[in-house]
Amino acid sequence: ESRAANASNKEINIQWYIPSLAKPSNDTETKVLLLYAYNTKPVKISNIKIFSSMSIFSGHLWIPLARVISLREKLSNLKQQVEMLMQSSKTLSSASEPTRFLAESETLKIIPSKKTQMNVAKVHLDEKTEEMAKRCLSEVKALLSVVPALSLPLTEIPFDVTLQSIASLEDMFDPASGCIITEESLFNWIISLFH
Repeated sequence: ESRAANASNKEINIQWYIPSLAKPSNDTETKVLLLYAYNTKPVKISNIKIFSSMSIFSGHLWIPLARVISLREKLSNLKQQVEMLMQSSKTLSSASEPTRFLAESETLKIIPSKKTQMNVAKVHLDEKTEEMAKRCLSEVKALLSVVPALSLPLTEIPFDVTLQSIASLEDMFDPASGCIITEESLFNWIISLFH
């Protein structure tokens, strides 16, 4: 029971393993092990000894550590760029709204759900940011594809770009931690790479 797992929706769980002695012997560069598991339907496991499901998949990939670190840095820069675009579009839209002074009895309230809505709102990318995103995502595709040699650079972005989706990708390529990805279009794209 203590090891039971529940997933109320589709999700990918990513974990990293950085081996000290267990790296493949024929490689000279340091590699890390990406461990992944995902479910395509909601799952509730109450007894791991008798559980079997056709909707749960798992696997692993050996990836060069230097490429993971480099990609995470690029994704971090992309996230900053997306945040700046969101900030400038927010500034433009608030500039067009009429200014209203607060009465003494009124107070400013920060509504958490509004921030969450901002994170999942689709971001309209400018040309520079779109090119930056295509380069980053092409690299993600090359690292995760089963046959990297056949992995051609992307000509279009394969999922809805939101601040949350870019932040999830950045977390995914952080070897110091793992992450869970639930965003529908990002989820579908990543599992398509694992096949």
